[in-house]
This record gives sequence, structure tokens and C-alpha cells, in this order.
Amino acid sequence: MATAVGWLGAVAAFLVLAVAALIGRDALTVRGACVAMALTAWFAILPLSLASLLTGVIQSLGTPWGLVRHYWVLAKAVLASLATAVLLLKLPAVRDLAQIATASPTLGDDLVSLVRSLAAHAAGGLLVLLATTALGVRKPPGLTPWGARRYARAVAGQPWADAPGWAKGLAIAVGLLGLLIGVMVLGGGHGPGAHRRPPG
Repeated sequence: MATAVGWLGAVAAFLVLAVAALIGRDALTVRGACVAMALTAWFAILPLSLASLLTGVIQSLGTPWGLVRHYWVLAKAVLASLATAVLLLKLPAVRDLAQIATASPTLGDDLVSLVRSLAAHAAGGLLVLLATTALGVRKPPGLTPWGARRYARAVAGQPWADAPGWAKGLAIAVGLLGLLIGVMVLGGGHGPGAHRRPPG
């Protein structure tokens, strides 16, 4: 839980730095915010996201909650995995942002566009992490078909028939988010090399 909350806080700090870079009037302040964004992403957000995923899996497998027995645990795992995947796709752009900001004497439109893109992704990531935190605190009821079998409850017909409404809605939202990410990566110019240009 501590790593997940730390991850949330680090993303919030990243978003604050991005906003500071966007609204800053002083070139030195803006460049400093861009460098701080890179440091925060590589040395806070990345380690905390990986630690959160690892500890989440270990805790779920070592407790009665399980990894796929309860919808809320499964939803947390899927959302955290999606957030980590987007983070890994954006890390090269964050590194390039710091290099461009320190090498360029002026702040061009390409730098502003890159910061805007990263701020939007950070805002989306913050919402996803808030959702995972809410799920971990609230622990809404509902057993998956695998969990129901585990507890010797008969599940007849369609697996989704007994799913709680919140789990169905979240599954649809996650599916749409995954589809959006796929379209952006494959056809929308938001893959690993998006928003990148060599420094200088």
C-alpha cells in the first residue's frame, strides 16, 4: 500500500512540475522544471510503479484475497499494469525533454507541445491511480467466477452474469482505455518514439 500511495504522490508531483513548466515565464525556471520532471519520472515514479506491482502480486498471492478471486483485486492489477505500460512508453520522451530543455537557449513550440502531452498523460495516470487507491480502501464486494469456484459456489451460465455492476462498468472502461492506448500507439503517433527529437 505504501508503494502505491508513493506512486500516486510522485505522479502528482510530476504533474505539478509540468504545470509549472507550462505557465512559467522565466526560461530558467521552465528548464529546471523539465529537468525535475525527468528526475521524478526515472527515480521516483518508475521504481515506485514497479515496486507497487511486485508487492501487490506478492500480497495478493500470500493472502486470502488472491489475485483473481475478487473483482477489486483484479481491477487494481489491470489498472496498475496499464498505467505502468503507458509510463514505460513515455519515459524516453521525458528523458529527451530534459535534454532539449538544457541544450536549447530558447523555449520553442516543440518543448511546450511535449510538456503538454506529458502533463495530459500524467493527469490521466493520476486518475487511474486514484481509482486503484479507492478500490484498495473500499474493497467493493464481488467474487470472480474463479473466486466463486474457489469458495465452492456454483457459477452457471455466463461468467459475467454474477459480476457486480461496478465491475462490469470498470471492465468496459478499462477495455476502452486499452483500445485507446492501442490506437494511439499503433496509429496515432504516440508510440515509444512519439514527441521525440534529438537535442540541439
